[in-house]
Amino acid sequence: MHKEEHEVTVLGAPHSTILPRSTVINVYSKTSVPNHVVWSLFNTIFLNWCCLGFIAFAYSVKSRDRKMVGNVTGAQAYASTAKCLYISALIVGIIMTIGFILLLVFGSVMIYHIMLQIIQEKQGY
Repeated sequence: MHKEEHEVTVLGAPHSTILPRSTVINVYSKTSVPNHVVWSLFNTIFLNWCCLGFIAFAYSVKSRDRKMVGNVTGAQAYASTAKCLYISALIVGIIMTIGFILLLVFGSVMIYHIMLQIIQEKQGY
């Protein structure tokens, strides 16, 4: 038996009689893309100074939408922007809240001293 005949017998029938088979391989990406919706929503509701929390929430929703469509690169880009925005909103919100509390405290103390001076001046007459 020739080498060519042996290969034909090993391979089986000609390709035209065999039905083509297809194999589907689902490849899942192990890259998790956080969309930061919860943090952004928190900043939108509680610390929404300069509307940074709302903008972060919008980018978080865009990130979630890109992730659902399967655009991992776009989802990561929007998630990164949302993360920067919600961190900025958190820092600005904390600084503004502390500043407002300090302004309230020092303003109250100043008003107390002014009222005390007015009362002392009236008692002196």
